[in-house]
Amino acid sequence: MRGYKIAVMTALCAAIVLPASAWAAQAPTSPAAASLANDPKLVEDLVYANRILYDQEVLDGFGHVSARSDKDPSHFLLARSMAPGLVTAGDIMEFDRDGEPVDARGRNAYVERYIHAAIYRVRPDVKAIVHSHSPDIIPYGVTGTTLRPVYHVSAFLRLGAPIFDTHEGFGDTDMLIRDNKLGDALAKVLGNSGIALIRGHGFVAVADSTPVAVYRAIYTQLNARVQAEAMKLGSIKFLTPEEAIKAQAITEATVGRPWELWKSRIGKIELQIK
Repeated sequence: MRGYKIAVMTALCAAIVLPASAWAAQAPTSPAAASLANDPKLVEDLVYANRILYDQEVLDGFGHVSARSDKDPSHFLLARSMAPGLVTAGDIMEFDRDGEPVDARGRNAYVERYIHAAIYRVRPDVKAIVHSHSPDIIPYGVTGTTLRPVYHVSAFLRLGAPIFDTHEGFGDTDMLIRDNKLGDALAKVLGNSGIALIRGHGFVAVADSTPVAVYRAIYTQLNARVQAEAMKLGSIKFLTPEEAIKAQAITEATVGRPWELWKSRIGKIELQIK
């Protein structure tokens, strides 16, 4: 009888003790765990990008930055709707190719996520996107003044910074890129450039990595300031096309130098799931 009881207890234990992998499969996934399904370094860089762009005053309480997913290139990562300077790993959400959350979990998404979705759909070379409302950029978009490279660190502007005007084709809007039709129109104007201005709104910067996208966003804003000051003094001798090609090759190859400096201002970012 005693042996029978032992056998029954053993069977019951075997029935309720699951392998760790089975428990993991059944346990609810936290938002941070979902974001970390992508390369943790990708998530870390995206959190740093948000914090850095706020620290460098390219973003404030508004604006956003995204990164293409490494596990599914048709998807992208973007923080939930919040101030960029407060973003943590747990705030990162995944979106599909149409800009819709893969698993919202009750979190609100940025209205203008369609900027990112549209550009990723047509630019396979783009791995990261920044959208800023920088007031230094606004004068160029509303006057039609061409933003051109005035010094070597903004040589990427050699491909131009075309201006997207929502009023053309869409009439009186609230100025936000709030659907895929507007997003597609913006992506078309961007073309193969690294920067596009949005009339009365701001700009987008794109690149093949998060650090380079951040670099371009920061130096687009700085170039705008320098160019505006130079125009007060007289005619400007911009970088020639060949100068810009050579300068861009050098500056963007060494973007790790300012990137590490910008990161040091933010401090260590914790990716632990809490």
